[in-house]
Amino acid sequence: MKRPIGVFDSGVGGLTVVRELIRQLPYEDIVYFGDTARVPYGIKSPETVIRFSIENILFLLKQDVKLICVACNTASSVALPAIKRHFKIPLVGVISPGAREAVYATQNKRIGVIGTRATIKSRTYENEIRQLDPKIKVTAIACPLFVPFVEEGWLSGSVVTQVAKRYLEPLVASRVDTVILGCTHYPLLKPVIRNILGPRVNLIDSAKQVAMEVKKILVADGLLDNNPNVKRRFYVSDNPEWFRALAKRFLGQTIKDVSRVDTNV
Repeated sequence: MKRPIGVFDSGVGGLTVVRELIRQLPYEDIVYFGDTARVPYGIKSPETVIRFSIENILFLLKQDVKLICVACNTASSVALPAIKRHFKIPLVGVISPGAREAVYATQNKRIGVIGTRATIKSRTYENEIRQLDPKIKVTAIACPLFVPFVEEGWLSGSVVTQVAKRYLEPLVASRVDTVILGCTHYPLLKPVIRNILGPRVNLIDSAKQVAMEVKKILVADGLLDNNPNVKRRFYVSDNPEWFRALAKRFLGQTIKDVSRVDTNV
């Protein structure tokens, strides 16, 4: 019997990771949980993010998943280091794969990181990067308005460009050649970000590396599926209509069925 991959995020952003999982692992069943009742995680305390993450994992375990992808930068940076040892199931976050790819990509050893306030404050990306190469200089910037821009569909225009320029000024000044998009919403703003930073700056979107890591673990554990009959289920803790409306922007396809479940899972 097939067992699905579990994925959770604070809302819809994690669907960018699901999109890449579907591309790289087309025969895998997927169960996605978006904690839309408690979004955003980026402004919550570490204790709260840890509690929410444990509850999300427990919900996915009830769906008999074989691996859980923490498709949320805030939960990956704040909660994952504290909770990983308490679960036997493989837990894959978005921080380590993105950090590894950035270290590999940089030529001048200057890396920028953009993310939510909680992700940046945790310094998890900086710690991961410095463990891999202590000589790299990291410039980390919180960009809190990027998430609401994406969710409102403001992916271009003068307002978005002006805000992005203000946020990204320190990265330009630091002459970074590689920037980690440290939030699953941010890939949708790639054209604006690239226009400001220039074509020579590498933009690292963790989704591709996360999917590769998931595949590697499934192959190593003998859990990779090749049955073409796939099921993809989507659950949220609130407002399935809002989730369904935004989902196509992130996933690239329409989601027909979204089920609401109790937040306190």
